[in-house]
Amino acid sequence: MHDDAWRFAYRGILPGVELERMIARRGPTWWHKAITRRVPIVVLENGGQVRGYVTYGGSRVRTLPYRAEIYELYIHPEYSGLGFGRRLFRTVQQRLLRRGHDALVVWCLADNDPACRFYEAMGGRPVAGADEMFQDVRVAKVAYGFDQGVPDPDSTE
Repeated sequence: MHDDAWRFAYRGILPGVELERMIARRGPTWWHKAITRRVPIVVLENGGQVRGYVTYGGSRVRTLPYRAEIYELYIHPEYSGLGFGRRLFRTVQQRLLRRGHDALVVWCLADNDPACRFYEAMGGRPVAGADEMFQDVRVAKVAYGFDQGVPDPDSTE
């Protein structure tokens, strides 16, 4: 699921060789370590298969006024556009709210138009930007901030 989702999200945005290297680093050993370290993960499962996931925790950028961050949100391409991403996002917002975080930040690649549209539709607003190097290609990133209260994950908003 991870490999398919990353290829779907980043093909044509990241250099192909670098994308494949990034995917290869996320094999079973990486996931085992993440689970052992108790990285917060919410998983979407269907038919005994993982179809999407979100990882989250403390914000990695201390200069922004957000103490919580969604690190990753990916849906298998076959399940994209069916509302599962929205549901995963709202579920994590609710969990963070219960931990005292009513605001959060999410970073995504600026050229990933579907992701940018998704976060904007979820109520995010651009609050920061940065560049990251992938091989010899500079890629722009944008941070979306979410400041307001958290709707119920079952709502249609």
